Amino acid sequence: MSNWATLFLLLMPVPLVTFAAHTEPNLDLPPADVEAGKQKSTACAACHGVDGNSANPKYPSLAGQVPGYIADQLDLFKSGGRKNDIMAGMVAGLSMQDMADLDAYYSQQKMQPGAIAEDELDLARRGERLYRGGYAPLNVAACISCHGPDGRGVPIHFPRVAGQKRAYLEDQLRAFKASYQHPESGVRISYGDIMTSIAFLLSDEQIKEVSAYMHALQ
Repeated sequence: MSNWATLFLLLMPVPLVTFAAHTEPNLDLPPADVEAGKQKSTACAACHGVDGNSANPKYPSLAGQVPGYIADQLDLFKSGGRKNDIMAGMVAGLSMQDMADLDAYYSQQKMQPGAIAEDELDLARRGERLYRGGYAPLNVAACISCHGPDGRGVPIHFPRVAGQKRAYLEDQLRAFKASYQHPESGVRISYGDIMTSIAFLLSDEQIKEVSAYMHALQ
């Protein structure tokens, strides 16, 4: 079998489990204006790309994110529940209407697919096993149960991970891991402690593996 055929099978979504129940309340967002969100997104383009596809591996792509997630995170940045010096300044002047408009705009954009080099296929295969099956020795739940078989996420607190920047995914998993031990840091919070408790159990190699798989997941 060719490497490209192997990669196709590796990334082909397979519905294996039922999504986790979502019990967190949605933000009370006003009706959104996509065109207004496009205009407001110009302030975000330097880091996240003109259409929400970031050119910087350390900054997340926002295009194609599940509706509600971006607004939820912007609200956390503004309230201080999630701490980031850059984002704190960016959101300081945003209203709930601004957040709703930006959320609506980015959720309608198309995320550019990621790719894995042929010499890293084994890394991604190991990540696939973790994503779809978890890690039984430490009772680590499968990522698929919250983020879906194709990595497209479940609104509003289970984001799309498919196609996301690999370095960013690694950074966030490490941040969740660190926040498990130091929740007061506010670097990343986890609704129901789901992500912090999972990431805490992952080795650095496992973080690299599952991030590679999610980045290339179509």
